[in-house]
Amino acid sequence: MLTKRIIPCLDVKSGRVVKGINFIGLQDVGDPVKIAERYNEEGADELVFLDITATHEGRKTMIDLVERVAKRVFIPLTVGGGINSIEEMHALLRAGADKVSINSSAVRNPDLIREGAAIFGSQCIVVAIDAKKHGDTWHVYVSGGRIDTGIDVLAWVKEVEQYGAGEILLTSMDADGTKNGYDVELLESVSRAVRIPVIASGGCGSIQHIVQVFRETTVDAALVASIFHYGEASIQETKCTLAEEGVEIRR
Repeated sequence: MLTKRIIPCLDVKSGRVVKGINFIGLQDVGDPVKIAERYNEEGADELVFLDITATHEGRKTMIDLVERVAKRVFIPLTVGGGINSIEEMHALLRAGADKVSINSSAVRNPDLIREGAAIFGSQCIVVAIDAKKHGDTWHVYVSGGRIDTGIDVLAWVKEVEQYGAGEILLTSMDADGTKNGYDVELLESVSRAVRIPVIASGGCGSIQHIVQVFRETTVDAALVASIFHYGEASIQETKCTLAEEGVEIRR
């Protein structure tokens, strides 16, 4: 059985880690290099670094910050935000990222998924999806959650798998930052639709929410931000609880 992964997420704006609710009301959390180093030392399985305003502001992800973070961490690092080309993927991987995450650019140009997978390997290509409930389904949003594409999430995840994505980072916009728990219905619907790993994102407010998402869905990893950023739970405490609950994790 594959172990479940605990992945702290660093949403970065203007060189600082921030956190908001439903993608708005961003508050400063701290320095990304120091926070990344702490999570590495505490036993995180991976890290996700997202430059959350790069696409909206029409600029590239901050390479220098990625380099500084990569020098301090020794676990897999996924970087996303404003990546629009193979050249930009290559620059981030050269700067120390292990995987690149694409969202808006994947919707605009799905061939970017295929080309990236062919050149760097599927394991390097993470497709991030921001999903929001619309009636009985979910729509894909882009530009940092600002634009509703009208694309059905379940149809889109099947497409990105066919294009060669190695992993899906799925964020529930409805749950994001609320600390009311992960969107179990959305996550399990997507997990059942694809064979590639799915990372759950949005809504974690306690260790029990992480236990719940692993018990009630078949996701492969849980992205966590607020409870780690604000010291409400530690990574080791989380892993000990998961182990006690019978969840297979890397100790």
